[in-house]
Amino acid sequence: MQGFDPKFKDFPDYIIGITKEIWEDRGIATLHHYYAPDIIVRSPSSIVVGNEGVIAATMATLAEFPDRTLLGEDVIWSGTPEAGMLSSHRLFSTATHSGNGVYGAATGTALRYRIIADCHAINNQINDEWLIRDQGAVVRQLGMAPDNYARQQIESEGGADNCSTVFTPAIDKVGPYTSKGNDNEWGQRYADLLHRIMSADLAAIPTEYDRACQLEYPGGVTGHSHVDADHFWTSLRSSFPYAEFKIEHQIGRDDPMMPPRAAIRWSLQGKHDGWGAFGKPSGADVYIMGACHAEFGPWGLRREFVLFDETAVWKQIVLKTG
Repeated sequence: MQGFDPKFKDFPDYIIGITKEIWEDRGIATLHHYYAPDIIVRSPSSIVVGNEGVIAATMATLAEFPDRTLLGEDVIWSGTPEAGMLSSHRLFSTATHSGNGVYGAATGTALRYRIIADCHAINNQINDEWLIRDQGAVVRQLGMAPDNYARQQIESEGGADNCSTVFTPAIDKVGPYTSKGNDNEWGQRYADLLHRIMSADLAAIPTEYDRACQLEYPGGVTGHSHVDADHFWTSLRSSFPYAEFKIEHQIGRDDPMMPPRAAIRWSLQGKHDGWGAFGKPSGADVYIMGACHAEFGPWGLRREFVLFDETAVWKQIVLKTG
């Protein structure tokens, strides 16, 4: 771990350790140390440049959810300490909606949801990030449908002409991380599988997924076996049948005491011109930032975790339909 604090035994220990230190141990000021001053943080709803903005957002989140925990389920990574490393960090978060904030007046609701954060780190600092939170799961647990939350968000931000812009490549900034991951066989296997599904080769699901697979999908949805995988991917793709699907980053790993794993960050960009998970076709131009983790076993893909922000998708649709 050249260039990193020796208290961290390896890169996953660094990622999990600083996350706990910042959030649960209230070391928010350490963001000046662990985050580069000009860090770029992309999420489906925005792009933020600079750690001052990250600190402000962190403070606001903790005011609304003071008991929030971030439980690191896995870190799938690539690179070297000398050249820089990219971690795809999957977290399970618990939080109580105890304060007023972007989700409205405090409700006291206990929340459970997942996050995937892709972070580039070198010399003990993170300087590039892609962050996806399961907003669909959050708002549903707070009693709101994702499309209605998007409408409320647009209104609270001053209406269609003044509301914040969701992330698209048009507003992206080039950061210090430009690699596409590694060429490990498990990352390639998962990338090939997703390309087949997005090309309407749904026969790939019974061929490549374990019949007893566990599936964790946006909205806090848990599914099992081929029929649930087929339903999820078909409902997504049929909403955007002509949209361009693109693998933005892929990692595969074989680690001791762990199954073979893959982390994929992907995008789907095009018009909402089909029936599916997002209702009546609207013709809206939509960009989806997505992330997946997969684990493989002797009978194929045995666990899959997929995240994208449903509320950011709905915001783009609502801005088109009014």
